[in-house]
Amino acid sequence: MADSGRSYGAQAPRTSSEHSHQTGSSGVCLMNIKWKEEQHPSFINFISTFLSANSFKLNIVPIDPDFIFNCGGVSVAIVFVTSWDPNRASQMYSRVHKLKEQFAYLYVVVTIPTEELNESFIDSYFASGIDIGRPTFISVLDMEMGFEKIVKIVHVRGVCKKQDVVARMKAERIKAVQGMDAFLRVVTSIPGIDNHDANSLNQAIGSIEAIANASKEYILENTDLSAEKAETIWRFFRDPKYYLSPRIN
Repeated sequence: MADSGRSYGAQAPRTSSEHSHQTGSSGVCLMNIKWKEEQHPSFINFISTFLSANSFKLNIVPIDPDFIFNCGGVSVAIVFVTSWDPNRASQMYSRVHKLKEQFAYLYVVVTIPTEELNESFIDSYFASGIDIGRPTFISVLDMEMGFEKIVKIVHVRGVCKKQDVVARMKAERIKAVQGMDAFLRVVTSIPGIDNHDANSLNQAIGSIEAIANASKEYILENTDLSAEKAETIWRFFRDPKYYLSPRIN
């Protein structure tokens, strides 16, 4: 690529988020080796410095997209067109069609510095057969701006993934607590069985079904319950006088 006259390496790196410095490593950035060879060294230096400032580790590898970011447990693929050329539009869209089937999160960033080029890009986009929003296309005025937007997108995806994991964990904890409450209500309905006994049965034997199928001897061997309580539990699940009239609090 011809020298644009800009010196990216001379610019101070900017972090895309204060979050990156507070949480240590943000993730890994894989750069397509062929894409790298097509860029000016000063721009590659800018990318390397910017990634380092945002706590990303950079690896140069032979991959299909121009970039793959791994951040917060999610992978984001990027096609980065640093110089829009209408004559190569069909080649770019063909590549995007292929990649969107391979990656759940794919973004296409296109550098479009002039109004004339922007019009040609819009015309090509609607003629390409690409479903709007699948993948997302982002136009930028210059390459530096484009890469900053890429890193911001990746950060947002990573944060959303972490929040989703936290939400699922909270839901699972609530479900577990509710399940344990129901377990305690049933087991403590057995005459003479208290919360301590119920917890002991849960830890040593497990579910209510497993307790119902356990023998008196098994209960005695695996819990600290007395022989009298083991007998009561065994009878509760077998004697109609007990199981037809449980006292559930």
